[in-house]
Amino acid sequence: MLFDVVICWSTGPSTGDATLRRRMEPWQFEASFDPRQLRKEACLLSEVRWGASPRTWRESSLNTTSHVEMNFIEKFTSERSLRPAVCCSITWFLSWSPCWECARAIGEFLSQHPSVSLVIYVARLFWHIDEQNRRGLRDLVTSGVRVQVMSDSDYGHCWRNFVNYPPGQEADWPRFPPVWTTLYALELSCILLSLPPCLKISRRHQNQLTFFQLSLQNCHYRAIPPPVLSATGLMHPFVTWG
Repeated sequence: MLFDVVICWSTGPSTGDATLRRRMEPWQFEASFDPRQLRKEACLLSEVRWGASPRTWRESSLNTTSHVEMNFIEKFTSERSLRPAVCCSITWFLSWSPCWECARAIGEFLSQHPSVSLVIYVARLFWHIDEQNRRGLRDLVTSGVRVQVMSDSDYGHCWRNFVNYPPGQEADWPRFPPVWTTLYALELSCILLSLPPCLKISRRHQNQLTFFQLSLQNCHYRAIPPPVLSATGLMHPFVTWG
């Protein structure tokens, strides 16, 4: 499948928006979070809420010399004094799921700050066939982190709150074919259930085609809840998309 990046320059939401300086351009958002594209760069959109305050602090960041998760933790702990009596709720929208090293750092951060809760939405699974990365995601869930694949409503939320969308296009976030998020969601279920991978992703560099191959084994049919399998509509044992 060939992917085109459409560059859209715009004046964006109202200049009275306090989060405007942290917004990204529409082409950046689409290129970073398109589940069909295997970009090397990672993007993190974060939301932080303190206690019962209705205000939400938002920020976007890209990989530097360190992974975006590491950068967030370092900046967050250096700029703020976390008080155990005040609950802090953090939500991440990640273009790639955390690697095992980031998962370990996140776990250590949360264990040191029990008043902090974290929810992670991911557009793609990072090198999901690596067992260390799979174990890292399971450890995150065990430590209380909720990890989910982004849905269309999550893309809409990010578009409205993190993107410098053109005037009048608040509801025009990119709609990606649901099959891609379904494949990643199914593989995430396999990871959390300690099952072998069911999704294989490969790329032919000469023509930049990316292939998603789904191969379900008997263990997948036995362990994955039937509603999850039936909801995907992918009940055949061997299916390829490209």
